[in-house]
Amino acid sequence: QVQLVESGGGLVQAGGSLRLSCAASGRTMSSYGMAWFRQPPGKERDLVAAINWSGSSTEYADSVKGRFTISRDNAKNTVYLQMSSLKPEDTAAYYCAASRYAGPGNYRTNYDYWGQGTQVTVSS
Repeated sequence: QVQLVESGGGLVQAGGSLRLSCAASGRTMSSYGMAWFRQPPGKERDLVAAINWSGSSTEYADSVKGRFTISRDNAKNTVYLQMSSLKPEDTAAYYCAASRYAGPGNYRTNYDYWGQGTQVTVSS
């Protein structure tokens, strides 16, 4: 049974930083593409950032380019999302996801596994 567990969310002032972590258990994720999605209140869930199995390829939503960085540590079976210069519009539930097929040109594929989410709230 694969589990993805997010952590690191919380309340932060605008301009601040947070680092989200997603720890996988149950199997190694080293051959999976990984991604972070977010869902603001009353809105649909959207892709924020994604990374391929080796970490050599990444993709970002336009709204977070230059502010967020996705990375992974396959030895720890963990993926990270470093968020800087946070804005109130970044407020959302953030979800980690894993896909066997996610990679360059295909990060908006279906994801096999999802975490339960962690809340990020940015105050103005």
